[in-house]
Amino acid sequence: MRIGGEHRRTVWLAADGRTVLTFDQTRLPHELPVIALERLADAARAIREMQVRGAPLIGAIAAYGVALAMRADPSDAALEEACATLAATRPTAVNLRWALERMRAVLAPLPPGQRESRAYAEAAAISEEDVAICRAIGERGLPLLEAVARRKRPGEPVRVLTHCNAGWLATIDWGTATAPIYLAHRKGIPVHVWVDETRPRNQGAAITAFELGQEGVPHTVIADNAGGHLMRQGMVDLCLVGTDRVARNGDVANKIGTYLKALAAFDNGVPFYVALPSSTIDWTIRDGSAIPIEERAGEELALVSGRTRDGRIETVRITPDGTACGNWAFDVTPARLVTAFVTERGVCPANEAGLLALFPERAAA
Repeated sequence: MRIGGEHRRTVWLAADGRTVLTFDQTRLPHELPVIALERLADAARAIREMQVRGAPLIGAIAAYGVALAMRADPSDAALEEACATLAATRPTAVNLRWALERMRAVLAPLPPGQRESRAYAEAAAISEEDVAICRAIGERGLPLLEAVARRKRPGEPVRVLTHCNAGWLATIDWGTATAPIYLAHRKGIPVHVWVDETRPRNQGAAITAFELGQEGVPHTVIADNAGGHLMRQGMVDLCLVGTDRVARNGDVANKIGTYLKALAAFDNGVPFYVALPSSTIDWTIRDGSAIPIEERAGEELALVSGRTRDGRIETVRITPDGTACGNWAFDVTPARLVTAFVTERGVCPANEAGLLALFPERAAA
């Protein structure tokens, strides 16, 4: 996607062909510095501290983290340590586990001398596949926006409500929930996006709004609690969100607050779509009750950062000193509240039968 009119991806290699480069997303929307990952510890820290975030991107960075570990020490012990270290960084997004299992399966049978080069090749393959998958999600989801547009008066926009960030900065390129929006915009379909600010880390206000602005997509940032009001006023045509893990029955774990948006959409008859790559489906768990919900430091809730009038980036506390803060990072939306899933293979009902119709090879999982 674009930054300053230039096409960029979220992960690439430095001139040495081994150092992994990515963006520090914690500095958005005011800055987007490039950071260099040279060791396993760098990759783990980038994931844990949310310099990189979004389930698909976490998976890709984890894969490159294994490659960095193999660069330093290609032994069996180092491979297992790398996978264990990276797996412990974020508990909810299943793409992390998926990528590590894939890397281990590819590397473990090889002699140590072949592991470094193969690890980099496999991490690159994971990244390229993600680009193709996200583009396919966009193509599969585009007809949903086109159908709404056909019911509109000429020039009237399709109004989409998002939550958190499921854009290209959460993937390698295109994004999941944003991919249909970008394709519709590039096709000339009028689109307007309601961007939930998504407290406490403000991924909507800071990241989704940044992306949409760079692409020239009309959008408005709204308070997290405004979505229900807009739906009641008939100002939302559809909701389109991403996810960090989908259970076999179709329950969806996504950024905290998604459940409330789904409830409001259900009550107001607004379609609620979840866009996801197949790597986000956890076929090993029956329903959402088994999805671990990450609890992060209360400081993320108590502190906010922003740019002052004189251009400085400052962090300030918005809660009283000594006040406890509970910071659950995700919630689970029951499948019954989801209109449909948008995957790289098509759109399907949000249930096990719908998922298996698109991914029949997973029936025995």
